[in-house]
Amino acid sequence: MGFTNNIFRRVAEHRTAPTATYTARYNINRLVHYEHFTYVLNAIAREKKLKDWTREKKLELIQATNQTWEDLAHNW
Repeated sequence: MGFTNNIFRRVAEHRTAPTATYTARYNINRLVHYEHFTYVLNAIAREKKLKDWTREKKLELIQATNQTWEDLAHNW
């Protein structure tokens, strides 16, 4: 979870993460949900809201938009 101004770069960073990082340790390499915001303050507010959610509620959000957990950045 987090926000970026360059989603393509961020996905690439996750896919090539060094072995000692959280991303590599937990094999976080698929983009299964994202939201677009025009204003950074709106993105920050949304991120803060999502961080307060339970894991179950976050999983429900993903299920509602990407039932098969397809990698949305697969063809990038």
